[in-house]
Amino acid sequence: MNITATKNGTCATLLPAGRLDSLTSPQAQADIDGELARLAPFESLVFDATGLEYISSSGLRILLALRKRFPSFRVTGANADVYQVLDVTGFAKMMPVERAMRGISVAGCEEIGRGAVGTVYRAGDDTIVKVFREGTDPGEVKREIAMAKEAFVLGMPTPISFDAVRVDNRYGLVYELLKAETLSDRIRREPGDLDASARLYAGLFRQLHDIRVEPPTLVPDALEREKAAIRRIERHFGAEAVGLLLGIVSAIPPGNRLLHGDLQAKNVMMQGGEPMLIDMGEVGCGHPLIDLGHAHSAMATFIGDYEPVIGIPRETGAELWRRTMRHYFDGLSEPEFAHRMEQIATASLVRNFSWLSLSDSFPEAVVRECREAFDERVTKRRDRIREICATFADWTLDRDAAPARPGA
Repeated sequence: MNITATKNGTCATLLPAGRLDSLTSPQAQADIDGELARLAPFESLVFDATGLEYISSSGLRILLALRKRFPSFRVTGANADVYQVLDVTGFAKMMPVERAMRGISVAGCEEIGRGAVGTVYRAGDDTIVKVFREGTDPGEVKREIAMAKEAFVLGMPTPISFDAVRVDNRYGLVYELLKAETLSDRIRREPGDLDASARLYAGLFRQLHDIRVEPPTLVPDALEREKAAIRRIERHFGAEAVGLLLGIVSAIPPGNRLLHGDLQAKNVMMQGGEPMLIDMGEVGCGHPLIDLGHAHSAMATFIGDYEPVIGIPRETGAELWRRTMRHYFDGLSEPEFAHRMEQIATASLVRNFSWLSLSDSFPEAVVRECREAFDERVTKRRDRIREICATFADWTLDRDAAPARPGA
């Protein structure tokens, strides 16, 4: 039996490997105590049983003691034999116990898409698998598949999601394979029909933002998630910068509309002329300003190598976004439209940087580029940003209500 441990934020994870029985339990207990002392302080504890081959009553007593010490204690990755022991002894009722993920390989599979947090492969005739970056929290992976199922039930046009899997030392999600092309592919194929694509794109936003999310629901509050993401990037930017971004988020009014969270052109799939949404890890509910701010960050002010992620040239993407918002805000005068666009651009500043919270494995060069952009986009414009944030409250969820003009 070998015991190692890691810590991610306020969560510690124990990683046993081997057999936890009467012979190995005394040393395992000593190793666990040593690892927990090394990682302290932390708030929650996970027992990742992926490498655990067998557990006896001696091992169960160790789990019970950990459960008493840490109320949020949970077991993950239990294989069939280990899960059966935990189930028949009643431990699966005392504490959260998750079965091991199915393992698959993408060796030889066709790569059909690549984004900031993962790569998509064709896994078979009817399925694709999205493989997340190494270092991605498995909780985020499971949250995405839960949100995909919840959003489907609420009426968001999205493919069927199947299960979470392991792909070597990474995690993945298996989805229905759509016989489709992305909106970006359509624009490349029909560059002269950009306005039609913009109308379709705008209609998709409006369709989502007309869906009200009523309690009880599994869909998380998007504002609270924004705040949590900002706090996770303090290690990159410092407390003052985090305070500025939290100020932007805190000015956004509450709401109950369904939000995708990353509705950029490459996450829209066209199937038989109808749009379908993929990449459901950031589904939430709240004010549409959050959703539009995230999309603006991708389509208009993306930091990094634009075309591989969005799928079209930066200039084309920026023009698509401008036309899309003109259709979304159909009926507003030019001054009113300009005001809405400045509000969206201001809200998008959060996403410009908070996306670094999605993984711990982004290269230092990417983090450095974001720090430099923060100084130009936020620090030097903080007074104007505060002025615009003060106008967020004029954005009601009645789409027919015109915004107050700046300075009115």
